[in-house]
Amino acid sequence: MTRYLPPSLLLLSTAFSAPVWAQTDTEAVLPTVEVSAPRLAREIYATPAAVSTIEQDAIAQGQQRVRLDESLNRVPGVFLQNRDNFAQGQRISIRGFGARAPFGVRGITVMVDGIPYTLPDGQAQLDAIDLDSAERIEVIRGPSSVLYGNAAGGVIDITTADGRDNPGTRLRMGAGSDGYQKMALQNGGVQGDWSHHISLTALNVDGYREQSSTEKYLLNAKLRRELGSDRALTAIINLLDNPRSEDPGALNAREVAEGRDQAAPNSLALDAGQTVDQQLIGLQYEDLSAGEGELYLKGFIAQRDFEQQLPFVGSSRLGYQRDYMGASAEYHHEVTLGSLPLNYIVGVDAARQKDDRFRNDVNPQGVVGEPLADETQTATSTGVFAQGDLALSEPLTLSLGARFDRVDLDVDDDFAADGDQSGQRTFNEWSGSAGLSYRYRPQHQAYINTGTAFETPTFSEFANPAGGGFNPSVEPQKAWNREVGLRGYIEPLALDYDVALFSVRVRDELVPYDEGGRTFYQNAGDTNRDGVELALGWQLADQWRLDSALTLARYEFDEFATPSERFDGNRIPGLPEQTWVNQLTWENLDERFATLETEYVGDLVADNANETSVDSYWLVNLRVGDGWQLSQQTRLSAYVGLRNLLDEEHYANVRLNGTFGRFYEPAPGRSVYGGVELSF
Repeated sequence: MTRYLPPSLLLLSTAFSAPVWAQTDTEAVLPTVEVSAPRLAREIYATPAAVSTIEQDAIAQGQQRVRLDESLNRVPGVFLQNRDNFAQGQRISIRGFGARAPFGVRGITVMVDGIPYTLPDGQAQLDAIDLDSAERIEVIRGPSSVLYGNAAGGVIDITTADGRDNPGTRLRMGAGSDGYQKMALQNGGVQGDWSHHISLTALNVDGYREQSSTEKYLLNAKLRRELGSDRALTAIINLLDNPRSEDPGALNAREVAEGRDQAAPNSLALDAGQTVDQQLIGLQYEDLSAGEGELYLKGFIAQRDFEQQLPFVGSSRLGYQRDYMGASAEYHHEVTLGSLPLNYIVGVDAARQKDDRFRNDVNPQGVVGEPLADETQTATSTGVFAQGDLALSEPLTLSLGARFDRVDLDVDDDFAADGDQSGQRTFNEWSGSAGLSYRYRPQHQAYINTGTAFETPTFSEFANPAGGGFNPSVEPQKAWNREVGLRGYIEPLALDYDVALFSVRVRDELVPYDEGGRTFYQNAGDTNRDGVELALGWQLADQWRLDSALTLARYEFDEFATPSERFDGNRIPGLPEQTWVNQLTWENLDERFATLETEYVGDLVADNANETSVDSYWLVNLRVGDGWQLSQQTRLSAYVGLRNLLDEEHYANVRLNGTFGRFYEPAPGRSVYGGVELSF
């Protein structure tokens, strides 16, 4: 099947395939950028991997700070869907990893302040992430199991404020289309050896579609104590109360034509949606002079109560009570191997989740009936790892890493009506990585790397169509990643660039299919993922900057067959093969700014057979803002945003392999939001 790129994308890709301008010896040196998401902190030009960083200004400036796509759409290789259905959550894919998720996050490791939001069984939730507190987001755009273990097809690492930077109090209020209302109150500061940051947010949204309202409250707090001699202790508290997130469900094509803002009939009849109550406490210790190295100890414990009504009749009322805990230890050290400097990290991770789950039958009138499942799911993961950077010469660095993981999954069935459906699966997995970084100029780098990754099915993906327990025919998927990249800064043009070519081979790819309204999973043989990612930042003038992120890729099944069909050579559903985001920003010396953003999302397919196509689309967004100094310590700022300025009809989410043609979740048309912030 031949696929063509839009002419504008072809022109852009051709233009940037030309050789990079040579750098003069008199060039200016940019401030050093350090990344820590690969756990072994390095300067960006010594990192042999595709890593993107989003700083606090890009996260906050004129943004609602409600969903990750606001910040991550400018990262190449990353694709997000479902910004408007809070009950299902945003779907994130990085180079195709995570695309199979019908809701939430699969296949990607999400870290917040060193705490893994990705569970031992491989799933993750994003609803407790406080973007109002976020100071930095780092994204590893490729498999990273060596340092993160199971389900690390990519990594999103978020760091929130601890009060040492930008102290004071801030009150922010926002409102907009579709009943959007948000309030955020923050306070942070330093007093002696103590520092703190507290953020409290309240969100209410009516939603563009029927049955899509949300009410959510979030507290995120850090308390840090300096212990002297490069030692510190940090306590983290995160509390989430989500009493209502409605689910409008997916529509078929006929229903979309009748009214894009309607909910699916069953969503209304059954009052589909979810409630969540979650508490998390973490404690972290750091000693930057532990012997001759650095020691980091981290531990956390979390509880989550969840209940959901899915938008179909039958076994659609479900919920769980979850206990989740974990700990990690890392030791960083620099030694000399012969005459060569070696910077290395060794560590151990351990985590355990225990879900007490239920599922009940629901009739067409929405009456909850007999229980259909009652079981305890327990996942335990342990991993040991080592990663080292050996400086072969001043510009040339060799990186090697290895990891061993053990993942135990247990189901203890307490529902006696259908017999004992208990089960257990254990996986012992090795991961490895190797990379070479060549810094051929102070601000230019070339790198190459390769690595392996693994991903076990989550508990929900182990669901057995034949009954309870584990589906015996489902196995983990394995990935082999190869990558070549260039990054640097061209001083005469004031242009920074990041180019990566990737090739990923996945064996036993996990893919969803529908049976009787429920989603089940199977291994799809092998898949191929190949592409190029390009990120550019061009300071056109003192007050003008252009940022661009382009992804050109091919995601396809190599070998995939069911008893009745073959899908060899078909596209993997749910993934556009071209995305292109551009942001043109004007900034004055104070807080006055304007950002015009264009976003192109290429066409995609919605099913394994590639019989249902979803058209490409362009979005245009605009953000403007200003600030005023009211007194020496008080400042007022305001912003306004217009999303989908041209009122383009498109879909916020596509449900893969949807039953009865229900693939589509329409996105809002033109919408507006605004806010004010008082800081003192």
